[in-house]
Amino acid sequence: MSGSTSARSRARGGQTKTKKKKAPGAPQHQDEFIAQHRASWSELEDLLTSSRELHRKSPYEISRVATLYRSVCADLMRARSNFGPDVVRYLEGLAGRAHNALYGARAYRLSALWELVAHHFPRTLRKRWRLFLIANLLLWVPYAFGFFGTLASIEFAETVLPRSQLMMMEAMYTEGFEAGRDAATDSEMAGFYIFNNVGIAFRCFATGILFGLGSIFYAVYNGVVMGVSIGWVVRVGYGHNIMTFVCGHSPFEMTAIVISTGAGLQMGWALIKTDGLTRLGSLRSQAGELGHLIMGAAVMLVIAAFIEGYWSPSSVPAPIKWAVSGLNWTLVGAWLFLGGRWAGRERVAKAAAGAPPPPSAASSEAKEATP
Repeated sequence: MSGSTSARSRARGGQTKTKKKKAPGAPQHQDEFIAQHRASWSELEDLLTSSRELHRKSPYEISRVATLYRSVCADLMRARSNFGPDVVRYLEGLAGRAHNALYGARAYRLSALWELVAHHFPRTLRKRWRLFLIANLLLWVPYAFGFFGTLASIEFAETVLPRSQLMMMEAMYTEGFEAGRDAATDSEMAGFYIFNNVGIAFRCFATGILFGLGSIFYAVYNGVVMGVSIGWVVRVGYGHNIMTFVCGHSPFEMTAIVISTGAGLQMGWALIKTDGLTRLGSLRSQAGELGHLIMGAAVMLVIAAFIEGYWSPSSVPAPIKWAVSGLNWTLVGAWLFLGGRWAGRERVAKAAAGAPPPPSAASSEAKEATP
């Protein structure tokens, strides 16, 4: 009798222990877990349900979504092991939405390119205005040296470029472009100009990996060569022809080369002044800005190539070409100095006011579903 009573007591004790292990603290732990992480979950919901799609958000917002996504994945793993199905379902849905936003396949959108080129690119360029100024000096001072040196001395020009190349430049602009060119030749030359211009800009940028020295060399070299080439044609009496040819596309082409040089200098400076990071880490920290600058320069080069291929050699009267050149310089100046200013101010004002975008109905429903 006493043995069976003792056995029953042990069984009851075991059941009691099992209950203690299974239930008592679970609701409290789950509540603490939800309270601890609710803020980050809500922040991720707001980012995912705001009016702009993820690829149109700022680099900081995209980085923040990625960080919160990793945090939610860790929370989900813990919830699956310790908490109820409501919490698990909620976190699975939130993690799935974040994953799709970050990694889901999206059709290419011109709006994303417009956002980068019209807003991020000019803002980044203004932020790095000192490098842009240095790059301008590196190109235009040697250009002036080559141009005026050639006007002053034939020997100087032949020291920089072989006489055969100078003669070829002279022959190209002897007759001018009053007769225009056929469409097939225009298309062929437009393709050549894209290849040539991108090659020049790429060398000015990519050689910045040599602590900026390569960018300096190519900017100075291109400046001298262009100055000597144009100076020679002016010297032999065909300046009107070459100037009316280059005036239309040079606002885009020359600005793009300068920007590429500035980006190369920025890359080189990142290797010199690492701010405690490794050189690779320092380069990575500049990757976003460098991407903005190179994409903007690439768009400019494509525009320049089409103008150079189709408009510059056309039979349009010189006064009209000069008027279009002035318009192009105005457009480039407005693009670089005004682009993205109002969008940037709106974001700063919202941040200062601490007012996030009003939640949509989807956001409200998601928050109501929060455990």
